[in-house]
Amino acid sequence: MSSRLALARSRVSLPLVRRAVGLLSGRHRSVLTGHGQDFDDLRPYEVGDEVSDIDWLSSARAGEPVIRRFAHESSVAVVLLADTGRAMSATAPSGETKHAVIDEAAATVAYLARARGDRVALIAADAERCVHRPARGSANEIEATLRALSRQWAADAPASDIGNLIGRALKAFPRRSLMVLLTDETQPRPEHDALLKLLAVQHEVMVIGVEDMSALSDGAAAAPSLIDIATGSVLPRFLRPGGGLGGGKRLRERLALEASRAVADRRAAVDDRLLRRRVAGMRVGGSADVVHSLMALLGRSRHAR
Repeated sequence: MSSRLALARSRVSLPLVRRAVGLLSGRHRSVLTGHGQDFDDLRPYEVGDEVSDIDWLSSARAGEPVIRRFAHESSVAVVLLADTGRAMSATAPSGETKHAVIDEAAATVAYLARARGDRVALIAADAERCVHRPARGSANEIEATLRALSRQWAADAPASDIGNLIGRALKAFPRRSLMVLLTDETQPRPEHDALLKLLAVQHEVMVIGVEDMSALSDGAAAAPSLIDIATGSVLPRFLRPGGGLGGGKRLRERLALEASRAVADRRAAVDDRLLRRRVAGMRVGGSADVVHSLMALLGRSRHAR
């Protein structure tokens, strides 16, 4: 099997890596709140640094802006919280399985974390299974972590259980870390709100959700059959595009409109839930979206702070 870190590196240009490392450093200031660690050194201010870190007295002596650096900026644990339920075998809008998109997102986050010198950990869980790998910083250990995640995907896997996933993370990582929840766009749900609140209080949290392919999309129309992953039921042919549903084009358009409204309402509910807990979130429709969406997410959350 090819190196997942090498594949991630091939998809992320050097300028993006540099920018992402800077943005992750900004997130780490939230992980390690305040400047309670030992003072490290001074260095010239660079675009993207926090204004609050400027040492004004030293800047006046140097004749240019200078910032303070602290030892706690060196490394944190980046924890991949992966939902391995059977829903992740469904199809994303790109035509990939959702778990293939999750693998891409996990590898990208791990690669950027290692580029910053951070350690990467994994908790992959569903309603019945759990895989836990502790935080490690070497390339070989991170590769092993990514492969451990890839081995969990199966169309007949148990159902998703975000509550179980978050609960295990709270027990396994008492020290404040950067938690990256990898799931689908329907998560987290109202029943997870209390656990999400605890997670967001104890850790810095990001959520990456993979979108569902619409049964009324052109991609779905080209598929020989459509099966609901959760129930195993087959979508009747007459409900699919070109399936001969009575009422013709106008009825098809009305169904598509109602479906899009339902998806928009569901996404708005998830966004509101994350916003109330001050959790940064993003959605992706395929592997090709991961890098730029992740950069945008890091940038938005930095400005929000």
